[in-house]
Amino acid sequence: MAASPSSSSCFTDENVIILHSSDKVIFEIDEDVALQMKTIHMYFEDLPLNGRKFSGLLVAGDILAKVIEYCKKHVKNPDKDGKSDYIEELENWDKKFVNRMDQNTLFGVINAADYLYVQPLMDLTCKTVAHRIKDLSVEKIREIFNIKNDFTPEEEAKLRKENQWAFDN
Repeated sequence: MAASPSSSSCFTDENVIILHSSDKVIFEIDEDVALQMKTIHMYFEDLPLNGRKFSGLLVAGDILAKVIEYCKKHVKNPDKDGKSDYIEELENWDKKFVNRMDQNTLFGVINAADYLYVQPLMDLTCKTVAHRIKDLSVEKIREIFNIKNDFTPEEEAKLRKENQWAFDN
């Protein structure tokens, strides 16, 4: 079944799990896709797929759609897993996937990957942020992360002098 939002909450496929986003978007997705989200997996371990619904996720529908897209692409495939051409295909797909995201979406996906405990997605998105900020100035990084500079100009000058190595390019 597709990982697209559904307007219907009825289902007949026992391998489908229904997820409700925080903004009431409903997703009907295959169990093997949903169970890559460890939060969902643990929920259904405790409450065995009773009703096969997970309501009240603290993730907006547009962000949940991205997480589902990632999980759908990364479903275990015994015929392909471990093969170098498949690994390369996934790596290329991953790069395109994160490079299409603007900053707000990327940060939303990081939060969702953390909340839903999708560690490979968390690793990918955090690495992407690190690559995006690696050559930026301290001021630009503060701007991106909305970090207030609480040092006086004198304190900052002293810190820069004491830690010059950290500011060398």
